[in-house]
Amino acid sequence: EVQLVESGGGSVQVGGSLRLSCVASGNTISRYCMGWFRQPPGKEREGVAAMYTGFGGGNIYYDDSVKGRFTISRDNAKNTLYLQMNSLKTEDTAVYYCATSVWGQGTQVTVS
Repeated sequence: EVQLVESGGGSVQVGGSLRLSCVASGNTISRYCMGWFRQPPGKEREGVAAMYTGFGGGNIYYDDSVKGRFTISRDNAKNTLYLQMNSLKTEDTAVYYCATSVWGQGTQVTVS
């Protein structure tokens, strides 16, 4: 079974950028649908972005709240999923999770 470990979170000012990484071990990510979720303080977990590489090309999904600001990507050679986050807003503050069939432990992002 695959295991996921996120990193790259931290504190940043409004308008700043962060890049989250999710390293997978135990299995290759190239054939998985993978995504990023987040849980803001006091709120439920929500989807942020996801990507699937399959026949006929891939599909990428972004929540409306992050379209144009966040970019999901993957490096299959490094077995790593990324989330580039630009133009960060205070409402992006949350614990960010990488997920496929399992969840990572999460990484805190604080925007102030």
